[in-house]
Order: sequence, then structure tokens, then C-alpha cells
Amino acid sequence: MRSPLGRRFSGVAAALAVFLAGCSGGGSGTSNDGVDESSVDSGCTGSCVDQSPDAFLTAADVRKVLAQGVAAATARGVNATFAVTDRLGNVLAVFRMADASLQTQNVNAGGTQNVVTVTSRRTPAVTTGLDGVDIIPDTLAAIAKAVTGAYLTSEGNAFTTRTANQIVQQHFNPGEENQPSGPLFGVQFSQLPCSDFSQRFTAGLGADAGPKRSPLGLSADPGGMPLYKFGTPVGGVGVISDGIYGMDLVISDIDQDQDEIIAVNAGFGFAPPVDRRGDHITVDGKTFRFSDADYPSQAPTTQDFDTQINGVVGSLMAVPGYTDGNIVAGQRFGQLSSGVAPADSVNPGLFPGLDAFVIVDNNGNNRFPPIDGTDGLLTSAEVTALLSNAIAVANKSRAQIRQPFGSKMRVSVSIVDTNGTILGIARTRDAPIFGLDVSLQKARTAAFFSNVNAANDLLAVPDNVFGDSIAGYVQKARDFLGDQTALSNGIAFSDRGGGNLSRPYFPDGLIQPLNGPFSRPFGQWSPFSTGLQLDSVATAVVSHVLFAAGAAPTDVDPGCTGMGRVANGFQIFPGSVPVYRGNTLVGGIGVSGDGVDQDDMVSFLGLNNAGLQTGTINNAPKEIRSDTVEVPGTGVHLRYVQCPQAPFLDSNEQNVCEGL
Repeated sequence: MRSPLGRRFSGVAAALAVFLAGCSGGGSGTSNDGVDESSVDSGCTGSCVDQSPDAFLTAADVRKVLAQGVAAATARGVNATFAVTDRLGNVLAVFRMADASLQTQNVNAGGTQNVVTVTSRRTPAVTTGLDGVDIIPDTLAAIAKAVTGAYLTSEGNAFTTRTANQIVQQHFNPGEENQPSGPLFGVQFSQLPCSDFSQRFTAGLGADAGPKRSPLGLSADPGGMPLYKFGTPVGGVGVISDGIYGMDLVISDIDQDQDEIIAVNAGFGFAPPVDRRGDHITVDGKTFRFSDADYPSQAPTTQDFDTQINGVVGSLMAVPGYTDGNIVAGQRFGQLSSGVAPADSVNPGLFPGLDAFVIVDNNGNNRFPPIDGTDGLLTSAEVTALLSNAIAVANKSRAQIRQPFGSKMRVSVSIVDTNGTILGIARTRDAPIFGLDVSLQKARTAAFFSNVNAANDLLAVPDNVFGDSIAGYVQKARDFLGDQTALSNGIAFSDRGGGNLSRPYFPDGLIQPLNGPFSRPFGQWSPFSTGLQLDSVATAVVSHVLFAAGAAPTDVDPGCTGMGRVANGFQIFPGSVPVYRGNTLVGGIGVSGDGVDQDDMVSFLGLNNAGLQTGTINNAPKEIRSDTVEVPGTGVHLRYVQCPQAPFLDSNEQNVCEGL
């Protein structure tokens, strides 16, 4: 029998459905951790994109990963569903063992599906947002985990879905009360299936230009691991076997997580270099988590996938929007065909001397070259200056979360106009892939909340698929701030400032009844039920789930919120500022890379330096920045930016943002 939560969601889903209908990675020298030590370039410092022509997943690699995962699941007496992606999010295969999930459910017109239950495992149970939903196909959960393992990872840092779990909760670390929220609080709602940035699978093309979307955003459920070859990230593997798409509320112990154990075994021979793993990287004096499971000392199996596994213990799966059910090879990152390529190979002279990369389409064309704003406010020359100066700041900055220590910061940078139109995107070598969509979300979010039309945009959005009011957040913000003109008065919001209003505790992390107006109260909050960030995209995400489950005839269109200014959704952790000409808002800049304080600095200083270069644009005037706003009754001001101390590799300069 379905739970009341399942009935709640299925009724909504039914109504919506009716509406919608109108080479191996191992080899000699393999260590006990499954790492091919002989192939790891010990001189790699996070800039080795082109170090090996074989640094991509072959079809044989994919078969090996699947065979090893199946062997591990069989040894544990369970069935599982697997997904393998390349570094750009192309789904290379999805395989389901017979009766893989513990639960099946009839999803309206889609027929019977193997499904998972979304749960934060909080007590008492959260019953809002996606928490408690139980109709999401297991294939989508596996894909989201694999994408997360691939997207959070670079040559300088290897992170997993367990890492993601640690950094999106209400405290950092989870369980340490009265601590600020996770440094990437809210990142789970990026790479969304409705994003207008992410590319989509096209049947018959196999792996092609990315980055691709994720069906459920980024995952915080252990069981998503990165895959490496020759010290270079080449993709991810995701496993779902327990019927639960959830998270770990207690990170102070060692779990025996079934999905994670199987995923680690699947990745034997494709493990990251030990010194790049999250548990070798610290932030704020705390160490990231990587995995509670160890890599095996030998390959879990030598069985042939095609003759002994596929069609015997399970089957390759077609997943609408992601794969046609075949195994394909991945793309080699940094080549034109991958969707990310050196700028000088695409647009010679665009970013001279900056080692910049751009995003390209299947024909090798720059998808987001600098252009004039659609509102007539920013010029392509100013956009070029913003991108160039931000990258220049990053290139001399020390990475916070990258090994070896002293590595150069790697970032993605996005520029938008006041309409949210993308005016330009560029990145530096080896920046994590997730930062592309995130930097765009950040730029749009800063420009949106700084716009005098923000309130009107929110008021015009209908209630979402769960019946949650988007318009209602306007009055919540106005009451909270004691200002009935809030969101229409032109206050300049960075993502750090707007993020203050998006936490389940205010001030951030301090346990008390007060929550930010864009967040649900803590009793109704979880990483699956956040507030405005999720509520504004819920209808689009549900629409896509129904399509992928076969319950809706068409996929969701690009555009997550019904508001063009934030078409790929809001982002609520630091790394963006609005762009001004004098006192006039003209756009936003968003940055995502190796540390959120660094992201703040690159956006803020990049804009400052671009203004010095052009003489036309500037940061928001000090008197209208969000840090001038005091929340009544608290004595607490909102924040604007926070720049790290001594951030540069070539100097000991301190307080680099002070006075600007």
C-alpha cells in the first residue's frame, strides 16, 4: 500500500499528467585502493586536461564498471540499478538487475515502474517539497548520483555524493549545532532537467557535447562516485539498491551504506589519486568526507558483461531523455566534441594569455560568446572585460579546496543582463563541471533580487504542483525585513546577502525559531524541501520526472521557474554580485570554483577591475548594498561579500576587498 505521502504526490502527478497530455582503468601497479599508480602523473597540479589521449571512458571501461558493480551487488545478495556517465554528464549506460528496487508503483499512464522514496530521514518526518515522494524511477536516481560524482570532481579534488551530503545541510558539519550551514548550501538544486544551459540527450548521437542535465539535480545520497583514468576524472558511477533516495544525517560515524559499497566496487581500477580525495582536503579546519567504504584489493569480477551479465542477471535500460539503452563511449574532456574547449581554438584572441575555456555546441561553435545585453545596458566589450578580469583574478588566486596545496584557483564565470539573458560564459582549465550551471544561477539570482521588478515577477508566478505559493514569498520577505517595498526598492543583493534570507535558521546556523523568509521553518525544512529555491522549480522537475517515467508525452521545456530572469533556478550560496553603471543595475556576474569566499572575491574584484579598465561599470554603490539592511528585532545586518585573507599566490596582500 502506498503511503499517504505517495498518495499526496500521485494525485498531483495525475492531474499534471492529464494537463501535460493536452580500455580498462586498471593495469600494472594497481594499489590496494584500486588506483593504477603507474598511470598517475605525480606532477599534475590540477592543470593536466590534455595529459593523456586515453583519458576517457571507453565502451569496454563502461562494461567493466557495470560488471564489477553487479558482482558486488550479487555478493551482498541484493539487486541494484547502475548508471555510468562521462565527465560531461553523457549517460553511457544504465543497467538494472532483475527486481532491482524494493518498491514498484503504477505511475498513472506510465505503467509499473521501479521507484525510490525520497526522504531526508528526519524525525519527525518532513512532509513538504520532495520529501516523501515515492514515484521517482530508480534509473533517474542512479543517473543523478553518477552525474554528481562526475560533476563535483576535478584533477585537484575528488568528491562524491557523500561529500555533497556533508555540505548542503543546515549546519557544517551536520550534527555540530549552532554552526553555519554547509558551504554549498542549495547546490543540490542545480544541473536541473529544466535548465536552459544544460544540453540534452539526442537519440543516435551517443555521447556528444555537454554538459548534460541531471534528472534530479545533484545528489546527496551516498552511492555516487567519480571515475578516474591516468589521474584525470573521466566520469561517474551511481548506484541505487535500497529503494531510498536520501541522505546521511549523522556524519560522525562510519556507515555500511549498501549503495556506496557497491559503487566503490564498481569503480575498482578507476579510483582517484589518494591525495586528491575529499578526505585529504580541508575547509574551515574541517575535512571533507569521501567514502565510508574502501576500494577492494582486487577486481570484484572477471565476468564478461555481454555474455555473462547482460540479459542474464538484468538488462540495459533505455531512459527517456538520457539514453536509448545502449552502451557508448564517453567524450574526452577538453576536446571540441566534449562541449568544453580551449578558447583560443574556438575564438582566437578572445581571452589572450588567460588559459580560458569556452562552452561549444556539436559543431564546435562557442555557445556563449560575449554579446550586447538584450536590455541595451551592457555591451559585448564590457562583458568581455568582466569575463577577462574575473579569470585574471582567479588565475593568481590560491584554491581553497584543491590539492596539492598552493594550486591555482579554477572557476567558471557567467555574465547576464537584467533580463537574465546569458551574455557570456567562460571558465578556466579543470574547473569542476557543476560550476557552469551554478555560476549562471548565481549571476541570475544576484541580478534578479537587485531588480526593482523582482516582487512583480514573483507575484505573477502561479502556485506550484504541490500547491505552494510562490507569490507568498514576497510578503514574507517584506514582513521579515520590515519594509513593504522590499524586492522592489533597488537594494543590491549578492548571493551571500540573498542566501542569508534562504536559511532555515536566522542568523545562519544559530538554532532558534526564526527562519529566513525564503526558507521553510526548520520543522518543514530538509535538503529536499528548502523553500523558494525548490518551490519555484518543483513543477518543472515533476513534469520531467513524469516524462522520464513514461507518464507524460513530452519533456519539460527549458526554463525552470516561469521567470525568464532565473530560467535555470535560484542559487543561494555565495559567489555573485550585481553589476551597475553608476546607480543603474545592468546585470550580474556569477562565479563558481574552489571555495565560496574565493568565488565572492573573484566576482567582486573581477567587476571592480573591469570597471577600472572600461571606466563604465562598477560594483553596487555602498549605500544600497544588502549589508546596509538590518533585520528588525535582531540587530543583524545581511551580508554582501566576504573575501579570504592573503588569497593570492604571488603576494601576501591582505583585506583585498576592503574599501571597494
